[in-house]
Amino acid sequence: MRAGVSRPRSRSRVFLFSTLLMSAPGLVRAQSPDAGSDVAALRAELLALQQQVAALAARIEALQGPPPEPTLAPEPAPPAAPGTAPATAAAPMPSSKVFNPDIAVVGDFIGAIGEPGAPDSEPSLELHEAEVSFQAVVDPYARADFFIAFGDGEAEVEEGFVTFPTLPGGFLAKVGKTRDVFGKVNAIHNHALSFADRPLVTKNLTGGEEGLSDYGITLSRLFPNPFVFLEASGQVYRGRSEVFDGTSRGDLAYVAHLRAYRDLTESTNVDLGGSFAYGGNDSGPGFHTRLVGADATLRWRPLRRAIYNRFLARTELVWSRREEPAAVHDAFGFYVSGEYQFARRFYLGARYDFSERATDPSLTDQGGSALLTFWPSEWNQIRGQYRYTRYGEGQTASEFLFQLLFSIGAHGAHPF
Repeated sequence: MRAGVSRPRSRSRVFLFSTLLMSAPGLVRAQSPDAGSDVAALRAELLALQQQVAALAARIEALQGPPPEPTLAPEPAPPAAPGTAPATAAAPMPSSKVFNPDIAVVGDFIGAIGEPGAPDSEPSLELHEAEVSFQAVVDPYARADFFIAFGDGEAEVEEGFVTFPTLPGGFLAKVGKTRDVFGKVNAIHNHALSFADRPLVTKNLTGGEEGLSDYGITLSRLFPNPFVFLEASGQVYRGRSEVFDGTSRGDLAYVAHLRAYRDLTESTNVDLGGSFAYGGNDSGPGFHTRLVGADATLRWRPLRRAIYNRFLARTELVWSRREEPAAVHDAFGFYVSGEYQFARRFYLGARYDFSERATDPSLTDQGGSALLTFWPSEWNQIRGQYRYTRYGEGQTASEFLFQLLFSIGAHGAHPF
């Protein structure tokens, strides 16, 4: 269309310019009637210039080529005869990625020095985890996300689920293996944590690194209102995780989470949540574990200096009630953490941990961590963390953790 429009414009410009050139001698004659020889010479020069302009216009038209023919829509193919296969559409170009999922690999390498106070502390050097993700839109009504974790000679599906975001009634459903929506840290993958390790309350009360993760169904819904972003989620799981261990098919686990989010200013927002989980435990038939949690997150990120400064403060509190044949154990734990970005690629962080143990609340673990993170680019991080822990048995651990995170491929964003 552009070529077809520009050609008439060029002809009209040549015609206008030629008209001006032809009328110029008359203007000169009107102003200088006695300069006949000069007018004749000027007219000859103008005629030569007009011929040159016409030649240039013809050359431009030749370079542009003929106008494109209008494209007509192909006629629809006649219906296939009964008993015959319908004609198939043309195959997509080899370079098309329509049917290819986004694939990424994230590596998590950790080194540790110092005397560990627990037998399950990090070794001196290890590839803690390599996560391979496959993510794609299945169709207009579903999306699939699969995360496979490799570590220490083992491979497992960390998460693998299909999301249906357009269910009737404004509901969203996930079906497959997912991390429970209990609290904040439980749902975060290792490489997306702000620290090289997880808080003590996670280890003692909510299943540690594997956390509350199981096969089940999640149903979520937003509740629009003028005050806060409000989301409620309910989950039904098989009941086999690091915390829950039902003895029969009917011993399912149930999780509920309510989240409220609100912007306080253009740079500050607050995120509050409440969680509940219930299911059978490994003490035997009829014995259950109940978890209640509360979490709060405060974020500050000035819009005009968003790549240079930000602050995130977070806390989680967890109450555990575990039934056993001899007694019922009530345990409590929490953590408080803060992370501040003071330059474009540098972050400082600190965390305090306190947690009783689910199977023996008389044993209390406490600790603190200090953190420095360097982001050379969005594809990798280098982190150093000092960690001091006092365990319930009386041992203490003073350790330094080094972490290197690196990624390749298109890795989707994690929940906000």
